[in-house]
Amino acid sequence: MEARERLQEARRRTTSRLASLTSDFDDVVAASLDTNADDEHDPEGHTIAFERSQIGALVQQVRHHLAEVDAALARLDAGTYGVCERCGEPVGEARLEALPAARTCIGCAARERR
Repeated sequence: MEARERLQEARRRTTSRLASLTSDFDDVVAASLDTNADDEHDPEGHTIAFERSQIGALVQQVRHHLAEVDAALARLDAGTYGVCERCGEPVGEARLEALPAARTCIGCAARERR
């Protein structure tokens, strides 16, 4: 699959996931309006607050991933897609197939994690 196709497919999947999570978040918020507003003393309050927090965190992660995919599309348009932002070497086709929005080669990514 060509890089642009991979990125556009990743963007479609990510946008769909974001819409689903946003809907889930809205549902949890709406459900919490129908319950006791005192989370501390409501037996379901902790569960609802926890669920709202978890979905909110997932929404943030998906939004970040969408921004990364959009940045990768911009790099593709600029002609810098597939070039490691740290060392300037090729990112590698296998890495780009696995992580289409990758900014760094596997060597630089491994050094970042240390």
